Amino acid sequence: MSEHPAVRALQDLVRQPTVAERDPARTDPAPFVALRAALAEHFPRLHELERVEIEPHAVLVRWPGRTDAGPVVLMAHLDVVPVEGSWTHPAFGAEIHDGMVWGRGTLDDKGAVVGICAAVEQLLERGFVPARDVWLSFGSTEEVSGSTATDAVDELRRRGVRPWLVLDEGGAVAADAFPLVRAPLAVVGVTEKGVTSVELVAEGAGGHASTPARGGPTARLAAAITALERAPLPLRAPAPTLELLRRLAPHLPAPLRPVLGRADRLAPVLTRVLRAAGAEAAAMVRTTVAVTTLSGSPALNVIASTARAGVNMRVMVGDTVDGVLDHVRRTVGPGIRVEVVERNEPSPVSPWDDGAFALLERITGELFPDAVPTPYVMMAATDARFFTGLCDRVYRFTPFRMTKDQRATIHAADERIGVADLLAGVDWYRRLVEELPA
Repeated sequence: MSEHPAVRALQDLVRQPTVAERDPARTDPAPFVALRAALAEHFPRLHELERVEIEPHAVLVRWPGRTDAGPVVLMAHLDVVPVEGSWTHPAFGAEIHDGMVWGRGTLDDKGAVVGICAAVEQLLERGFVPARDVWLSFGSTEEVSGSTATDAVDELRRRGVRPWLVLDEGGAVAADAFPLVRAPLAVVGVTEKGVTSVELVAEGAGGHASTPARGGPTARLAAAITALERAPLPLRAPAPTLELLRRLAPHLPAPLRPVLGRADRLAPVLTRVLRAAGAEAAAMVRTTVAVTTLSGSPALNVIASTARAGVNMRVMVGDTVDGVLDHVRRTVGPGIRVEVVERNEPSPVSPWDDGAFALLERITGELFPDAVPTPYVMMAATDARFFTGLCDRVYRFTPFRMTKDQRATIHAADERIGVADLLAGVDWYRRLVEELPA
């Protein structure tokens, strides 16, 4: 299997360190150029289709279908986050060990790029024509909330394209995803939390470290951070989470099945249970607040005149950015300035009771029969959020099996994907295109 064309393609893509920077001028273009060349080499038939270049380095591809029914957009992104931490195998080596391809981007998100491209290439080789237009949208600034996704939306809107279905990265066939449930969960994001970031700023006179005064900027900032940690936002169980719990009921020990089967009526109890069930489960039932960056004095013997803390918040469906910002300001109190860096509301909720979701569910059941397909609220941000103004059915699912350990490597060290899991994902994407209704 390690000699499969899709595996070789993924290795070539991972070997290109396509790290995007928030300042586009700091992004090295060479790896993106090399990656695009590798895509053309591995998927030549796909590259004979109509392409629209989206600067910098992103692309839209149109595969014409047999009918004028609403198109499908399959999404993934070419950029990756920087490498940090200690890796067992080189982060851009794309080496195969223990049946897995190791490297930055294997799961997020070059595995999906290859899965989509390999499926399309196989179908083109057979002379297959999809029932409706299929658009491929590969962004290059997803990890830095850049413009390529919005520019792709603008291009589709200019052409009058109104998709029937949009599918981006997101949930997976996740093992050990819920306490006491042995079956993997095929979690399909029907919405995603809003990403909002602020900086907490404390200012003062500064001075020499030999004569510190009480209540300086760093002390006030530390108190503000501690206050945020001690004042979490209220618990909330949106409709997709309650549906997930209902679908899990048959897979729990018998005494617990009636409880989850009545999830909508027992929501307050269940949200408290999820809060106590670990970080992944707890994030399903509230807006999360995480302090991510800190800065103060540039020298050990200088008292900071300005201290800053970056705070990243994932706003739960049902909450609002303004409400969360009010909570932050009240909690940190006077003397701390709250500067908004970015703000995004939670995405609209896509339906899970119509033909589009049923198609995803059916294909998943065929290829992953041991898994429980279910909607859920995606915790992380994707480029899919920019497509919700263009389409009512925006879903987030990456058809790869992932262990809990693998999921923990996304944006961390030792990211890796199973070779067999990559190839199963290619099959999933191919079956999805084959089964599109006219």
